[in-house]
Amino acid sequence: MKQEEKLAKLFKILSVGTRIRILNLIKERALCVNALSQALKITPAAVSQHLRVLRDAGLVTAEKRGYFVHYKANAARMKEINRSANQLLEIKKRKQEEDLGRLSQNKRKGLEKTRNK
Repeated sequence: MKQEEKLAKLFKILSVGTRIRILNLIKERALCVNALSQALKITPAAVSQHLRVLRDAGLVTAEKRGYFVHYKANAARMKEINRSANQLLEIKKRKQEEDLGRLSQNKRKGLEKTRNK
C-alpha cells in the first residue's frame, strides 16, 4: 500500500469525532473502557468498537491490569502520523507558494506589457 493510501485510511479512521475524543482522553494517561464510557457518555460496547478500530490502526495500546484492560494512545505512532500529515501539508504549501510566485510574475509581465504600449 502506498504512503498516500495509508494516510488516507488513517484520516478516514480519524474522521469520527468519538475516536478523536477517545485519543484526547488517553493521550496523557491510560483509561479502561468503563472510564471512557462515562467520560464520553456512550455505551461500553460503543467504546470497545472504537478502540478496536484505533488499536487495529496502531493508534492505541492495551495493557491488562487485573480484570481490566487500560488503553493509552501510542505516542510513537501519533508522532509518525503527525510527520506524514505535516509532509503532505508542507508539499501543498510549497506548491501554493510556487503557484503564487508564478501568478505574481505573470501579473508583472502583464503590467510591463501595458506600460510598453
